[in-house]
Amino acid sequence: MQKNKLTLYIFLALVLGVIAGYIYNKTVIDSINAKMSTAEAAIKSIDKQALDMPDSTTTVYKALKTEREAQVKVRKENDTLREDKLTGFTVLSDIFLRLIKMIVAPLVFTTLVVGVAKVGDIKSVGRIGGKTLLWFLSATLVSLLLGMVLVNFFRPGEAMHLPLPDSHLSTGIQKTALSLRDFIGHVFPKSFIEAMANNEILQIVVFSLFFGVATAAIGEQGQIVIKALDAVAHVILKITGYVMQLAPLAVFGAITAIIAKQGLGILSTYAIFIGEFYFSLLLLWLVIVLAGFAVLQKRAFNLVGRIKDAMLIAFSTSTSEAAYPKVLLELERFGCNNKIVSFVLPLGYSFNLDGSMMYMTFASLFLAQSYGIHLSFEQQLSMLLVLMLTSKGIAGVPRASLVVIAGTISLFNIPEAGLALLIGIDPLLDMGRSATNVLGNAMATAVVSKWEGELDN
Repeated sequence: MQKNKLTLYIFLALVLGVIAGYIYNKTVIDSINAKMSTAEAAIKSIDKQALDMPDSTTTVYKALKTEREAQVKVRKENDTLREDKLTGFTVLSDIFLRLIKMIVAPLVFTTLVVGVAKVGDIKSVGRIGGKTLLWFLSATLVSLLLGMVLVNFFRPGEAMHLPLPDSHLSTGIQKTALSLRDFIGHVFPKSFIEAMANNEILQIVVFSLFFGVATAAIGEQGQIVIKALDAVAHVILKITGYVMQLAPLAVFGAITAIIAKQGLGILSTYAIFIGEFYFSLLLLWLVIVLAGFAVLQKRAFNLVGRIKDAMLIAFSTSTSEAAYPKVLLELERFGCNNKIVSFVLPLGYSFNLDGSMMYMTFASLFLAQSYGIHLSFEQQLSMLLVLMLTSKGIAGVPRASLVVIAGTISLFNIPEAGLALLIGIDPLLDMGRSATNVLGNAMATAVVSKWEGELDN
């Protein structure tokens, strides 16, 4: 499938997915959603009545408890039924994402080992790594700051006027304290095979760095390993080309499932928040491109044109990982040296998630505003620094952004129950931040290549 045709097919799949999702929502899912909403309203009413009853041993209280269990069961049964009704669509994106995940781990390992081995000595690896981390930390800080500034400017949470919930109410999201032990566990592998099996990109990167440096250090014998892994990398990239043929089908399935499940109504309910967040992402795109322009000049715009397919895939499937193989190919075609691409891009997928960074400050302060909680400038800066530290190394955690937010807002006495506001629209927001992550990592790789004098004209 030619490049321009792939873009067209993906875009058509997006449009058809919205239409199909709307029709399916109205004809099949709407009645199930109505039953779930009724059960949810009943549960809230029962919880309110139960809170007003000091004695939990009375017959009335026990009857309320029984009724609540019955309504929870109804909600759960309908939720399961809804997921079953959507299986035909979700399976399309699931197959695509599984095939991509099958590729990513071996592709990161082979390309990174070859890249590091070609770089040569540890001194060169350290120099390139230093430049890479400088860009990543700067981009992270700018993303977090921009999110903080814009959410204070727009103040989307003030329209919510939510009462503070009782402390025992749970969101169902496990927050993360992200202690030093947890961070180390995400960085250093105890088993390379386990890291490959779980797609722990950061752990694979650590092992690959050691393997690449050691391969370069043994001289002539290492050249055999480099040639073998280079050949394997090219085989995997060929597989990538085959898998990408399925991208339009995956996009159609993913978009249809989201719209069918939530309905177009969710867009109007949260229209202000979603609109302001996407406007903020566009500003972040502008900042990233301008930063790239400062180094790459007009070629920065050419790079954006090249990776638009990859960004569309990331946007549609709500995961930047799905775009990894495509970005790697386009960066090499752009003129970036293979050894730089193989070194910088995998690191970016763990340390340079620009869209996710902006979302974390935007969403955290949105929740504070929703409950009327005022955070001083100093407290907001403290939150920003906490997010900067706690977000590193958890790229492989499902719904990582929500997990980090849950662990962070509790430090500032923001009710965790507020995350329920975000759960419904998180897939829609994840689409934008995934595409932004792809743009940020591609630009970072091209800039480092330029700094190293390894960018062909």
